[in-house]
Formats: sequence, structure tokens, C-alpha cells
Amino acid sequence: MRKRVIKTLTHCFYDCKYHIVWTPRYRGKILKNEYIKQELERIIKLICKWKNFELMELNIQDDHIHMCLIFSPKYSISYVMSIMKGKTSAWIKKTNKKVKSLSDKGSLWARGYFVSTIGIDEYIIRRYVKHQTSHNQIDQPTLFDKLTQ
Repeated sequence: MRKRVIKTLTHCFYDCKYHIVWTPRYRGKILKNEYIKQELERIIKLICKWKNFELMELNIQDDHIHMCLIFSPKYSISYVMSIMKGKTSAWIKKTNKKVKSLSDKGSLWARGYFVSTIGIDEYIIRRYVKHQTSHNQIDQPTLFDKLTQ
């Protein structure tokens, strides 16, 4: 289990951890392709390095992405998501022009997303994200499905 670390900025101390889930448009299973999953993971890690976000966990399923992320309170969640979704969509569409389902106009991603702060339940949520593949194989509704009903 990870030790709790309080980070600092010039005038504040923080421990801001988020569980984020987002989906492709129409919840399509366009992330089945292993190459696209690897590219998404690479791009997300590059964005995190560029913006100084800390990626704690990442799990890319066929029809959604789970991520545990730490970032400074100087950034809003909407800013972080616009960067993540915008940059990943543009790069994936640019590098996969032959894939018809990816080359449509507009964003690759659905408009919304799910976000939750991680506090006391950090270990449970991180374990859930890490083992998302085994959760989906049981064919049970996911946390995201339960929240959107």
C-alpha cells in the first residue's frame, strides 16, 4: 500500500487524487485493438509527464478507460479532462486514419466523464481499477454503469 504523501506548491499543501472514467462516443468498443490500447497508454503517460500529473493506475478496456491520477489544485478537473480527451483523440485519429470508426469527424470520446476524489478508500479504488479486466469478464455491471443508471 502506498504511503500518504502531502505535496506542496508555493502557498498550499495538497493530496488531490482522482478516479476518472471516460468512454468513446456511443460506448463503442473501438479500443479492442491492442495497438490502439498501447498507443493510448503511451500518449496518456506523455501527457502526464508534460503536465506534471502523476498517473497512479491506468486500465484501458474495450469501451472505457479507468485512471487514478494525482494533479495539482491549480488545475481543474475539466481542464485535465479536456487535455486528456483532446490530445488522445487527435493523436489516435491522426495515426490511425485507415480505421473507419476512428476517422469520423468530431471527438473520439463521449462528452461526459465520471470523476471521484480518492480519500480513505484509495486502496480499494486502485485495486478495482488495476483489476478492471477481471471485473468485466464476470459480465457484471461496472461502477460506471451503476452510476449512470
